[in-house]
Amino acid sequence: MASQTYTFFSIGALDFLHHSPPEFMANAASGMAVHDECKLKFMDLKAKRTHRFIIYKIEEKQKQVMVEKFGEPAQTYDEFTACLPDNECRYAVFDYDFLTPEGVQKSRIFFIAWSPDTARVRNKMIYASSKDRFKRELDGIQVELQATDASEMGLDVIKSRAN
Repeated sequence: MASQTYTFFSIGALDFLHHSPPEFMANAASGMAVHDECKLKFMDLKAKRTHRFIIYKIEEKQKQVMVEKFGEPAQTYDEFTACLPDNECRYAVFDYDFLTPEGVQKSRIFFIAWSPDTARVRNKMIYASSKDRFKRELDGIQVELQATDASEMGLDVIKSRAN
């Protein structure tokens, strides 16, 4: 006889007891799978600098994080932010180049968890529960931002967090 598995979890002030077959528990505990292209594009951004940014989307039906869009090295931060949807969550990385006060050229790789206030609660929950695992797959992230509206990830915020 198959074993029964019960999971107790909380969302905000609500507590739930969830029953599910054992074969589904590992997937629930680890979050979404990460498509290989996610890691490959990130390595290209980090090592070869072939992309300015990458936007990642969770495909719920396929239960995995996938590359949705990536930007050419010449693209600006404004072009990047224009690619983020107004009412859906996304993960993104942005390679930000800047000059230090001493005039030294530097770069910082930002991980941005975009979770707009207008996104559906289910969408926010899926992205929030998968974020840490996904971030671990991207070795080399230097700065993390959580943004719920454009003001929380404006260029002024990026500049202040880069140093």
